[in-house]
Amino acid sequence: MTVSQRIWLSPQAYERLQTELSTLRELISTEAASDSDENEVAIQRARQTRIQQIHDLLLNAVVGEDPPDDGVAEPGMVLTVRFDQTKEIETFLLGIRGAEYGDLEVYSVNSPLGEAIVGARLGEQRQYAVPSGEAVPVTLISAVPFGMHEVRTLT
Repeated sequence: MTVSQRIWLSPQAYERLQTELSTLRELISTEAASDSDENEVAIQRARQTRIQQIHDLLLNAVVGEDPPDDGVAEPGMVLTVRFDQTKEIETFLLGIRGAEYGDLEVYSVNSPLGEAIVGARLGEQRQYAVPSGEAVPVTLISAVPFGMHEVRTLT
C-alpha cells in the first residue's frame, strides 16, 4: 500500500504503530522461515506486508496536530452522526484503520460513510451508498477534534 496523502494519527496511535513495527522487525530477524514450512513462509510474508503498511502510515503521518475545532468533519475529528432512516446515533473517529484508538470505532475517509461525511458541517445531511445500492441519509450532529474528545470523555 503506497499512500501519498497525509494521514492524521494521535500520538498514542503513532507510538503503538512504532512498537508494532519494532516487534515485527524483531520477529523477522530472529525467526528465519524454512522454505519447506509453508505456514512459516506465509507468516513471514504477512509480517512483511504489515511492516510495509505501517511504514507507509508512519511515513505520511501528521502526529498530534488536531484539526481546528470548527465543526467540520475531517480526519482527526470525532464525529457523531444520526442515521436519519433509523434515528440511530453513532460516534466514531474519522481516521485511518490499522491504528487503534481504544474503544472508539474508526471510519476511514475512504469508506463509503467517510467519503460522504468528510467536509460536512454541523446539521448538514449527506448520503452514502450501501452494498445494496441504497442511498442512506446521515446527518452530522457533532464534530470535535480527537484531543478534545478525549478530554471531554475523561471529565
